[in-house]
Amino acid sequence: MQHSIWQWIGDEAVLAHALSGMSTPILLGLVTLCIILLSKGADWMIDGVVDLAKRTGIPRIVIGATIISLGTTLPEAFVSVMAAFMGNPGLALGNGVGSIIADTGLIFGLTCILAAAVPVNRFILNRTGWVQVGAATLLVAVSLICLAVSPDTPMIGRPVGIFFLILLVCYLYLTYWWAKSGSAQMEDEDEDEELRDILQCWLMVGGGLVLVVIGARILVPAASEIAFRFGVPEDVIAATMVAFGTSLPELMTAISAIKKGYPEITVGNIVGADVLNCLFVIGAAATARPLAIPSNFFFFHFPAMLIILWSFRLFITMNKDGRFKKWQGFWLMGIYLGYVVLQYALNVEMPA
Repeated sequence: MQHSIWQWIGDEAVLAHALSGMSTPILLGLVTLCIILLSKGADWMIDGVVDLAKRTGIPRIVIGATIISLGTTLPEAFVSVMAAFMGNPGLALGNGVGSIIADTGLIFGLTCILAAAVPVNRFILNRTGWVQVGAATLLVAVSLICLAVSPDTPMIGRPVGIFFLILLVCYLYLTYWWAKSGSAQMEDEDEDEELRDILQCWLMVGGGLVLVVIGARILVPAASEIAFRFGVPEDVIAATMVAFGTSLPELMTAISAIKKGYPEITVGNIVGADVLNCLFVIGAAATARPLAIPSNFFFFHFPAMLIILWSFRLFITMNKDGRFKKWQGFWLMGIYLGYVVLQYALNVEMPA
């Protein structure tokens, strides 16, 4: 059966079927290749971002919150919209909410634990941080209204999706405006370094994003297929690999940023990705086709998301010395790990 390029990219079943026909040694080789692509792509992307920030005067945290987060979230948005068009709109809500929980709980928590010092850029985070938690809280409030209006089949409709996309455009403009307004308060850069030219910076950022997206897109289903062959139960794979996989680009970006000494790029990327997962991924998918809200979101997934995001918001307010603390990372990681364990123990499924 012939499949279009869009089905190969957007339809999980088509990709999973293709991988299921491969031998285990080939799958292991494919996983290794994907890890190399992810690592190299993330390195290119961070190097390009750092030089781009120095060339343009735009703070690294802002580039992380806009360009990088948009790039790493774009695959999720594309897959979610394609899934909605192909009759599986529920995948979008699971993608968006699951990614927010993994981004802030796992990836930012890990960043706080591993990095020597994660800066709190108060001028940016006091603004984008409120948008981050506000967008997620708005999503839950809208979902509760939908539940009250239609208790049997709560749906996030097209008008809400369009409204979220309008809010997305406003957020991107405000982030750019805040960056210009606060440029004098941002970190000074060493002007003596030899920098790449603007075109080369963009090529490195774009090329790195492509490698990260391709690597993540293939790695997760390939690793899931290997785990299934070694006898790992499907519900364990769903509760770990799938949730982890949606945030793999952000994770590789975070690891590369920590390794190169620029944790503020990770902070911007996480905050921006959370906003985009609410407004872009869920908004675009709901615009394509109304999204049904499974009942387990109200008692499990939404509460976990809000606990993690409001904890992050509280830490921004608490950290008067301008640094996130390691114990805050352990707190966020603990909530994430508890969420994953309970998801498996209680058999709380994400839409698939």
